[in-house]
Amino acid sequence: MTKTKDSTFFENKLLDFIAEPDPLYSMMQWLTEQLMEIEVSKKANAQKGIHSSERKTYRCGTRLRRFDTRLGTMYLLIPKLREGGYIPFFVTEKRRSEQALIEVVQEAWINGISTRKIDRLAKSLGIENISASQVSEISKGLDDMVTEFRTRTLEEEYPVLWIDALYEKIRDQDRCQNKAIMVVKGINLQGMPQILAIEPFNEESEENYVSLFASLKDRGLKKVWLCVSDAHRGLQNAIRKE
Repeated sequence: MTKTKDSTFFENKLLDFIAEPDPLYSMMQWLTEQLMEIEVSKKANAQKGIHSSERKTYRCGTRLRRFDTRLGTMYLLIPKLREGGYIPFFVTEKRRSEQALIEVVQEAWINGISTRKIDRLAKSLGIENISASQVSEISKGLDDMVTEFRTRTLEEEYPVLWIDALYEKIRDQDRCQNKAIMVVKGINLQGMPQILAIEPFNEESEENYVSLFASLKDRGLKKVWLCVSDAHRGLQNAIRKE
């Protein structure tokens, strides 16, 4: 009999969801509410509104929290507990499960797409109102990755270096300027190429190349046998010095 009642309940719920403008969104919203209720009841060791001598804590209202998902933006009423606090497990796991969304915003930012266009892109994915500060916060993850790449220790030996520069437009202090992007590729003892450095400078000059090589040595570069480059005089002089 219980099984029949449960089946009828879920059939009715599914029919309710189908009648909604966005059935999947409605199902997700209902599911998050049920999961929070189960978690809070377990944490309190008692169901809502039930008197129990084994109760560990009491509810004390709710707090509103925005929750961005691939199905759209939801606003959760998260129960608060007097002792111990409570954060839904699917919120703590959100960073990992929604990494794809973060990567979309980061890719758009890298390609120079404006915040307004990123906001429109997010809305097409069902996410409401991504502000400039949120885009900046998401992009900080890229800054950390770039810093880690630029400062990483060079533990292997790279007997052969390939060195060149290309000019790209870079936004610097609200202005787009042509800058020299110096690229150093190393060939290790196994013959495998690796990018060792990608550094922006205002121009190609002996002084800037000396600075580039000094930073590579500080990171552990040693025992270079051969440097391959073009005929830029400043670069050639820097190679002889370093």
